[in-house]
Formats: sequence, C-alpha cells, structure tokens
Amino acid sequence: MNYLKSVIVLFASVLMVQFATAQSKSKGTHKHATAATYQCPMKCEGEKTYAKAGKCPVCKMNLKEVSTAATYQCPMKCEGEKAYAKAGKCPVCNMNLKEVATTAAYECPMKCEAGKSYAKEGKCPVCKMKLKAKQPQKKTTATA
Repeated sequence: MNYLKSVIVLFASVLMVQFATAQSKSKGTHKHATAATYQCPMKCEGEKTYAKAGKCPVCKMNLKEVSTAATYQCPMKCEGEKAYAKAGKCPVCNMNLKEVATTAAYECPMKCEAGKSYAKEGKCPVCKMKLKAKQPQKKTTATA
C-alpha cells in the first residue's frame, strides 16, 4: 500500500511539472515584434517615413507612428498572392494563414538617409539619385 501511494505521488508530481513547463513555453510564442515607422503629422515631407521616433526636420513636430496594415496569406500560396485582412484558415488547403507585413516601397540606392523610406517614386533629397523600389521585407509569423 505504501508503494502504491509513492507511485501515485510521483506520477502526480511528474504531470504537474510537465503541465507547468508546457504553459511557460506557450506564453512566449505569440509575441512578435513589429518594425515601427514614423511620419510627420503635417506631411511636411510628403509620404517620407523614418525608422526611429524623433522630430520632423522641417516643422520640428514630434513624428507619429504610422500603422502598417497587416495582411495574411496562405503559406502554401494556394491562391497565389491573394491576401486576407484577417487571420484565419486558407479556404483551399485549410492551413493557418500567416501574417505578412510590408514596409514602404522606395529608398535611396546609396543609403544616404539610412532607415528612411518613401511611399512614392522620386529622387533622394540628399544625392538626387532616383529612388529604387525596396525589396519587400516580408515577416511571417504563425497565427493561431
């Protein structure tokens, strides 16, 4: 009888340890960092964005964070590049859609203004070179 109690207590303690470690592992999996971009609220420089918070060089107002709308796509590309506004399941293969966040489209090829990007094609204000299309920085994270 003593042996049976010892086995039950040992089994219960092993289950509690496994349950506790499983919960602590799952808590950190849903966090993902997003790269924030900042822009002048007065649009002094058009659609120009900055990688860091600070002040607008023209009007000296604090830059505001620009929200980037996340889109979701099937990881298997069942429907090509079709994107969805909400997380969910792919209607074709039933896999979880993955988040795809993109940033601004144009930057200076000489990186004169490191970290700055533009929504429209144009010229770099520093070196006057034509802005090049930025390679989309896709960040995929699993969604539940």
